Amino acid sequence: MAAVIAGIIIGVALAVQRTTNPVIIEQLSGIARSLKNIEKLTEIADSLKTIENRVSTMETQTNAIVNEMKRFQLPSPRIAQQQPPQPPSEDFSKVYDLDVSHARIRGNKNAVVTIVEFVDFQCPFCQRFHPMVTEALKAYPKDVNYVLRNYPLPFHPQAKPAAKAALAAAEQGKYFEMADALLQGGADLNEGKFQELAKNLGLNVSKFMKDYKEKDAQWEDVIQKDMTLAAQVDVRGTPTYYINGHKTMARDFNSYKTEIDKILNELKKK
Repeated sequence: MAAVIAGIIIGVALAVQRTTNPVIIEQLSGIARSLKNIEKLTEIADSLKTIENRVSTMETQTNAIVNEMKRFQLPSPRIAQQQPPQPPSEDFSKVYDLDVSHARIRGNKNAVVTIVEFVDFQCPFCQRFHPMVTEALKAYPKDVNYVLRNYPLPFHPQAKPAAKAALAAAEQGKYFEMADALLQGGADLNEGKFQELAKNLGLNVSKFMKDYKEKDAQWEDVIQKDMTLAAQVDVRGTPTYYINGHKTMARDFNSYKTEIDKILNELKKK
């Protein structure tokens, strides 16, 4: 179409050149201008047609690709919502082996009832329930003793230093006294507090700090052994208590009394 219009325009131009009549020249020039406009519109139409064809081709190719992908696509598996694995329930009938032959023991070493506690000195629950154990020891001075094991939790930055402070105090025979003081100290535990408590307990503070710092590797070993034992006896948090190897949920004096009396009564029957 564009070629035909171009030919007509050339013919009109030749006709203009061959005539001298101004009226005819003006008419032919007008025809030529119109034809040029038509030519431009035709070129635009041809370009649009070309674009349209290309878009159509792209759509055809795209549809073909999509259909091919659908043909090979595997169905998506239905992903079940996974729940985090839950630890097994506590077995309070199980007797755990808690060797206390080399442990520091508070109370009568020959007592028939032993309470073992895994403690974090910065744990507020350890601080809250510790007095109940002390009360039980006072109520049964001949029949009950008490062993403390360390289980410093990683999110309590002063738990391990406090455990080391108690071990350093043990070098002067004041382990349980320092443990009691630490568990009464609330969240205000730091090296300055340890020195203050050592002074209040009548310790040689210089020796205490020397043992606290220079025997750090020794204290690390003691704490690590307690942590290893904790893993073996299913400690899951603090405080965790055992009465003669049985994990217990006793958290008040009456609960301790009930369990202790039960053991003592069973022993009397034998």
